[in-house]
Amino acid sequence: MLIKQFLKFILLIIAILCSVIPSSYSAEQGLLNMEITNHINAIIALIIFIIAYIFVMVEEYSHLRKSKPVLIAAGLIWLIAAYTAKNLGFTFHEAEYAFKHTFLEFTELFLFLLVAMTFINSMTERGIFQALRSWLVSQGYTFRKIFWITGIIAFFLSPIADNLTTALVMCAVVLAVGKNNTKFVALSCINIVVAANAGGAFSPFGDITTLMVWQKGVVPFSEFLYIFVPSVVNFLVPAAFMHFAIPKDKPEAGKEVLKIKRGGFVIIGLFLGTIAFTVIQHHFLHLPPVYGMMTGLGVLSIFGFYLKKKESRLSSGGDGFDIFRKVSRAEWDTLFFFYGVLMCVGGLSTFGYMALSADIMYGDLGASTANILVGFLSAIVDNIPVMFGVLTMMPEMDLGQWLLVTLTAGVGGSMLSIGSAAGVALMGQARGVYTFFTHLRWTPVIILGYAASVAVHFWWNKNLFDGVPLLP
Repeated sequence: MLIKQFLKFILLIIAILCSVIPSSYSAEQGLLNMEITNHINAIIALIIFIIAYIFVMVEEYSHLRKSKPVLIAAGLIWLIAAYTAKNLGFTFHEAEYAFKHTFLEFTELFLFLLVAMTFINSMTERGIFQALRSWLVSQGYTFRKIFWITGIIAFFLSPIADNLTTALVMCAVVLAVGKNNTKFVALSCINIVVAANAGGAFSPFGDITTLMVWQKGVVPFSEFLYIFVPSVVNFLVPAAFMHFAIPKDKPEAGKEVLKIKRGGFVIIGLFLGTIAFTVIQHHFLHLPPVYGMMTGLGVLSIFGFYLKKKESRLSSGGDGFDIFRKVSRAEWDTLFFFYGVLMCVGGLSTFGYMALSADIMYGDLGASTANILVGFLSAIVDNIPVMFGVLTMMPEMDLGQWLLVTLTAGVGGSMLSIGSAAGVALMGQARGVYTFFTHLRWTPVIILGYAASVAVHFWWNKNLFDGVPLLP
């Protein structure tokens, strides 16, 4: 009986995991739904996805880059989906359109990440983070103080600069400060991921999931602030536990005085200007955020051309600043990993798990239980596709419940390193130091912070639930 119940639970999780992309084909939506959740081909596709994710989780020991298994899995899943669709009488155009729809979702995320990474690489090459490290060391801060400083900055910068960009920036600082102190770097990376995700949860511009909720119109802009206090709790609880594991000593002081290279401050200004332009144009023009980021990359490219000419004249035979070299140094493993995951999930959704998942989650389990479960799902499959699935289901919920699922989807991804864009990006940036299993060791205290934030939300915002029972 216990084994039977366990298998039912696994099937429930798998069914919900596959509900992340809308799955009904029509002229308006252009998406494929074969409604064959019990078909042998659908089961094979699920098994392929699970095996690929197992390889991702053991990357620390296998040394197989996380992008490789999911790239292959994505190809196999869509091959099975297209073949099955043909045998069931669907047209090739339906399968093709479904693939293109999912690919477009990835492309916007891909270009956004690529620009953010290019700015980070440019600032690193100009010595900005090394100079910041030098300043932090000169202040006499211990590793523990720097741990808190970077975490607090990540929490309050994330609502403005988004959690991914914030995590990349602060990780660069931690790597510069920590150098060979792997324990400090690993714990600080975990803290940054938690802080960035928590800070991004109470702002429409802090995370792609909150942006989606705001765009959908279910939560007004100003009312995201209702979950500010729960977000603070989510950050502080695990940070308080990790504090005692941070070394008490101070980082080694550098002998030389580090200066920022020519154009470094301008690049900082361009980076902040790109973020501001992205936020403003999205608010007033409603163009996607990737438009603002790509425009900022164009401006950076022009400035890079100026720097290259300037430095080539001043140095003998030097190449100077090269923007394309910064692009080439992006974390391609991370970018390809996102492609694999989103395309895997998009392929699985064509087999038709949406209606099943909606009935189980919001029909049988109740809104509160379902929304809390969303947080755990976000830790497994990334919060972006999970929130996409919830918004596609569009269950009838009051403001309190919509804020709850916004909170859980935003901070739930912190439970695992692969659960959020920030975590995945930092695994690439601090490769070999911040890993899946390094993060997993602190998952219990992160879950404790997750539970505390949910409890605080129920108490702090109890007037937003309109008397709806919290549990079914």
